[in-house]
Amino acid sequence: MEEQKSITMKDVARVAGVSVGTVSRVINNEPGIKESTLEKVNAAIKELNYIPDVYARGMKKNKTETIALIIPTVWHPFFGEFAYHVEVELSKKNYKLLLCNISGPKRELDYLTMLQQNKVDGIIAITYSPIDDYLSSNIPFVSIDRVYENKDIACVSSDNRAGAELAADTLIAKGGRHFAFIGGHNKTINETKKRRLYFEKRILEAGFPCHVLDLEEPYDDFVGQVEEFLINNPQVDAIFTINDFTALDTLAVLEKLGRRVPEDVQVIGYDGIQLASEKSLALSTIRQPLESMAQEAVACLIDIIEKRERPLQVTLPISYLEGKTTKNF
Repeated sequence: MEEQKSITMKDVARVAGVSVGTVSRVINNEPGIKESTLEKVNAAIKELNYIPDVYARGMKKNKTETIALIIPTVWHPFFGEFAYHVEVELSKKNYKLLLCNISGPKRELDYLTMLQQNKVDGIIAITYSPIDDYLSSNIPFVSIDRVYENKDIACVSSDNRAGAELAADTLIAKGGRHFAFIGGHNKTINETKKRRLYFEKRILEAGFPCHVLDLEEPYDDFVGQVEEFLINNPQVDAIFTINDFTALDTLAVLEKLGRRVPEDVQVIGYDGIQLASEKSLALSTIRQPLESMAQEAVACLIDIIEKRERPLQVTLPISYLEGKTTKNF
């Protein structure tokens, strides 16, 4: 059986009646091409079922038109939703997404090496590993929710301070008197730590007690420790959690302990993930503008790639979503 000959740009040029250079300009979306020429070339591409060699084109332009997104895990709804919005935004800019699911700093360093080897054009990262020494201002890199000290690395985040203060003010206004923060943290400096800091500060300034369960990651039996914490602090009637996932775990523990939500205990999460907004759960939460964060991260990274000036810190506003886990009055 004779092997089928692969279609090349020369074939497209012959069928379209134009030069190979013109075909290349059309494929690379270069400006200044007549509409009639575009139509002829695109018709020839369709007729021949020609598929451009994206890798070769990237080598020629010194660009891969691929962006890596580093996330801690694909299993967490927040990261999954953020990845979706990043991919949508990248596609509008004619970039592809390489999704990188990490399990430790070694994997992250592998992806940074890919960037340095021109296998991707840039990186958007949600990472809590100690990779500071491997970052520099000449690397196209945008961080989500993490500021790198003494590094000119762009960071996009929601307003964690405003979110924490809004959660505190809301729970106070809804009659809370014995407050608790439930969450976890790691050793890196990141914006999410402001959630505990400013919630606790606001509650104490208002003259109320604030009990804290803030475990260092990685931790074992988180749900069991939440249960022990709530048993030891039965007076708690208003809880703010580090994220929605933690809020859902907390709701399950409260149900197990026979505590009614919101009658006995009110709960506010942080993120606004779709899972937590389902009717059966309807969590009250501080909503991060995920779509806007993705749009800003992509715009920021492309500006860095194209050597345009950008602010290093972009902080986006949050909002409160009323659900069934707080009193409605």
